[in-house]
Amino acid sequence: VPETALRASLTGARITNVRRRAKYLLIDMDNGSVLIVHLGMTGILGLFPSAAGLDVHDHVRWSLDNGYELRFNDTRRFGSVQIVGPGQAETLEQTLFKATGPEPFAEHFDGLYLYKLAQKKQQPVKNFIMDGRVVAGVGNIYANESLFSAGIRPTRKAGAISRKRYSLLVDKIREVLSTAIECGGSTISDFLDASGTSGYFQIHFNVYGRKNQPCPICSSSIRHVNLGG
Repeated sequence: VPETALRASLTGARITNVRRRAKYLLIDMDNGSVLIVHLGMTGILGLFPSAAGLDVHDHVRWSLDNGYELRFNDTRRFGSVQIVGPGQAETLEQTLFKATGPEPFAEHFDGLYLYKLAQKKQQPVKNFIMDGRVVAGVGNIYANESLFSAGIRPTRKAGAISRKRYSLLVDKIREVLSTAIECGGSTISDFLDASGTSGYFQIHFNVYGRKNQPCPICSSSIRHVNLGG
């Protein structure tokens, strides 16, 4: 994003709201502009005193009026920073998020929605619910844990699952995500929140990363299967 665009839209503006859509963080300004940040694989947003030294991969920093800076650090540079000006925020669902499915906690994300969308689909149900066009926010870890909790085999064809089972799966997706949010997310390698704290949902994993370990339900050995690469 051009620095001139950031300055034009953000200088002197006040942050009114911080929200999320899919994997994007949306920071709303009182002038109608929206700062859009995608963390990519290794991106981190953090708040630091303005006098604090910079890290090697601090790519963007925004000065706040309280003596702190919001800094975007990204080792692998897969993240992104965008800005939309006043009047453009209302069009984001038709532009940036045009091909993005509903949020897992949205009212219209339910068993009937998944059941209808899955009709005649031959792909494994795990791949189906990880498709961002179907639902936004069910990644690899949470797909594994949700399917296990719902008692649905990840390799089962999406079109072969009943509406009742999909309703159960939606409930489990929300349960798993709610617990993960309460735990501050899952830190497998380098995930940190804005205060530099690791998440600890990984201690609650039932199946993810537990190859050859005993199943918490039946005690048999957990098998590892590759799906979609």
